[in-house]
Amino acid sequence: MSLMPKRVKYRKQQRGKMKGNATRGNYVAYGDYGLQALETVWLSGRQIEAGRIAAQHFLRRAGKLYIRVFPDKPISKKPLETRMGTGKADVDFWAARVKPGTMLFEIAGVGEDVAKQALARIAYKMPVRCRLVGRRVAV
Repeated sequence: MSLMPKRVKYRKQQRGKMKGNATRGNYVAYGDYGLQALETVWLSGRQIEAGRIAAQHFLRRAGKLYIRVFPDKPISKKPLETRMGTGKADVDFWAARVKPGTMLFEIAGVGEDVAKQALARIAYKMPVRCRLVGRRVAV
């Protein structure tokens, strides 16, 4: 089942602007290695779930996977061959706003080579270019 909020204050939102780089959620916070987005995109709940399943299947219950994005933006879409007007369409899917630099997934408790392979499988499912990053050592 794809991710979506339990309840929201308003059913529909305007599209908004996606400009600039991520200032929050742009470093490895929970795991040892992370998958960082390099482009702007709306990431649907199904795409996030596909990445989670690919990683869990590869890891086979070893290590811990953290999902750092949540689809909280409702995206509406009119049906095909519908005339203009008659109000805003119903919600088609839920999306997470992803800016360049946003950390998508993190992995902890496995070696570097296993983490690279698992994150590569997630990156294959994502609709944006991604890169693997490690945890910064605090001094």
